[in-house]
Amino acid sequence: MYLGSNIVYSTTNTVPVAPTNNHHSNHQNGNNHIQSHKKEIELENSQKVNKDLFRKKSSRIETPPPAFETAINMGNNNTSNRTEDFNTQNERRIRANDRIYNSQFNYANNYIKTSKYSVLSFLPLNLLEQFQRLANFYFLCLLILQLIPAISSLTPVTTAIPLIGVLMLTAAKDAYDDFQRHMSDSQVNNRRSKALRNGKLVDEKWAGVQVGDIIRMDNDQFVAADILLLSSSEPNGLCFIETAELDGETNLKIKQCLTETAEMGCQEDLLWQFNGEIICEPPNNLLNKFDGTLYWKNQRFPLDNEKILLRGCVIRNTQWCYGVVVFAGKDTKLMQNSGTATFKRTTIDRLLNFIIIGIVFFLLSICGFCSIASAIWEGLVGYDFRLYLPWDKIIPDHHFQGATLLGFLVFFSYAIVMNTVVPISLYVSVEVIRFAQSFQINWDDKMYHKESNTHAKARTTTLNEELGQIQYIFSDKTGTLTQNIMTFNKCSIAGRAYGDVIDLKTGEVVELSEVTEPVDFSFNPYYELDFKWFDQGLLDAVRSDEQHAHNFFRLLALCHTVMPEEKNGRLEYQAQSPDESALVGAARNFGFVFKARTPNSITIEVMGNVEEYELLSILDFNNVRKRMSVILKRNNKLVLYCKGADNVIYDRLGPNQYDVRQRTQEHLNKFAGEGLRTLVLAERQLDEDFFNVWRQKQQEAALALDGREDKLGAIYEEIECDMQLVGVTAIEDKLQ
Repeated sequence: MYLGSNIVYSTTNTVPVAPTNNHHSNHQNGNNHIQSHKKEIELENSQKVNKDLFRKKSSRIETPPPAFETAINMGNNNTSNRTEDFNTQNERRIRANDRIYNSQFNYANNYIKTSKYSVLSFLPLNLLEQFQRLANFYFLCLLILQLIPAISSLTPVTTAIPLIGVLMLTAAKDAYDDFQRHMSDSQVNNRRSKALRNGKLVDEKWAGVQVGDIIRMDNDQFVAADILLLSSSEPNGLCFIETAELDGETNLKIKQCLTETAEMGCQEDLLWQFNGEIICEPPNNLLNKFDGTLYWKNQRFPLDNEKILLRGCVIRNTQWCYGVVVFAGKDTKLMQNSGTATFKRTTIDRLLNFIIIGIVFFLLSICGFCSIASAIWEGLVGYDFRLYLPWDKIIPDHHFQGATLLGFLVFFSYAIVMNTVVPISLYVSVEVIRFAQSFQINWDDKMYHKESNTHAKARTTTLNEELGQIQYIFSDKTGTLTQNIMTFNKCSIAGRAYGDVIDLKTGEVVELSEVTEPVDFSFNPYYELDFKWFDQGLLDAVRSDEQHAHNFFRLLALCHTVMPEEKNGRLEYQAQSPDESALVGAARNFGFVFKARTPNSITIEVMGNVEEYELLSILDFNNVRKRMSVILKRNNKLVLYCKGADNVIYDRLGPNQYDVRQRTQEHLNKFAGEGLRTLVLAERQLDEDFFNVWRQKQQEAALALDGREDKLGAIYEEIECDMQLVGVTAIEDKLQ
């Protein structure tokens, strides 16, 4: 997640880094300085630098990379132009604001290419693709046969003209498609960004951005490359992004930079002096994973996915932000997922190829039968007619040999005569229909989205008919089949279920109707007008200071990654998922208001009383863990709050909770049967000595480059155990 203990690491795990006060002169005189120290570098490297040191696995915290030790010996770590002896396939090293250093690794620039052809390669590549269609290859072979006078009774023009017509029509269509890709590439590569050059921001084309450059992005602007977020206009170094181009999700995601780099703000002189070195994983296509370490100011800082902005994201609700380019061009995660442009065959193409194979076999059978019959007739009867129908000069005079060769030649003659069995006109029709359909899709008003003023767009004219071949649709439920509007519907606290509509006269559960009055939350100045709850019993438990109810909502108000903000005098929440927003909103309406968050604290207001907690660590949620936890401290008491999937949390509960577990499980089954989304809540009181030992292990694991996620997962298991069950939440997401 974007907050946690990785922002407050102890400075005991430091590495020596050379002074940085000569940064600007180094950029101006780097080459001279390099030459003057060349022999010194080689000597120091041979004596002090173990070039494989940083790559070796170790049970302790990693030692500084060789680049830093060399920098110490040279007196300045920004003038080294020594080629590092390390495997670029296993790790990547980047130094901010130092193009000379980064150029030795030959990293990709930010130019992208999604087109298939160039002017020179179009003709051979396109013909190669087209002759992969069996019909085209068949007519090419037929054309070659027609060039042989001994077997052809038809002029080659009869086959050449339709074949050339098909090839030209398909080539024109493919050229049009690829021209559109070239135009799209040109548009993207020529987008403008602001890059830091010699302490000043200058306009730079996207294609001109290189690894290690620091660039500025403004609100509603696309991110030019995969960058490490350094600072932003938002408090605590936050940045809001939209990732619809990457994963199709429209809800905003929150990123947060390191506290230490956030202090640079938008001060260009400080950003230009930033000379941190990043050691990270090589390019890959995993959108939700990034492992790296930043070496800066004698310290090491772990880097994860929450500090990375990916190419294709859009900056939202953030006036500006700065970042250093980590992956550019073809190395970005967006391009790694795109793959290379390949020739794609549709289902109809494959079906036609299969049918043509059958037709050709049928044709060959007919030709074989006719050639055998012709050879027999020539041997028995035709030989006697040579006086009137003389054989060609190439036919032997021998009776049997002449008839055999005639039969062989007649085989190909019949193949030419019956060539129309394979309909070349079919391919002309298919290509014309595909081309026309692509425009029909673009013009179809029934596929127009009025809210976003967006028409459907056929990105290729080759695959249109594939839409009609779909038999099964695999879809996620949230936001596709449902409205993606989450509402807090029911819950279970300490084995007691809440959320049903209770008749106050009879005390029995009744059906919810339009005349059912919701609970009155007007006592709470922070309540939301659109929040509806119909079980008065839960509100009574909260207002009577019932311990379990308070603990339940306190957990909801504290265990999350939501960010609060003031808009028009109203407290609003920015959440990465609508589930978290619904849970924090529910706690708010019941009087447990999440008010503020800093990198080291969370502030809530409980029934009018302010409570501030020290945020010690956030244990991230992922699809493997299926849970998240926060570790907090208040009044010298440490507590771990955890929420996650029922089977995951139940496996980590402590003993002596049989009754409450059984009742809660019954409620879980009931909620699931009603189609509600459930989460189980749990807590654990922590001993401070135990936590300090655990925290040291966590910091070491967070700095590991090899297997960081697995190491952190093992460390998390040590503390997410022996928990006490708090309750269950049930959220409704109505179908569309």
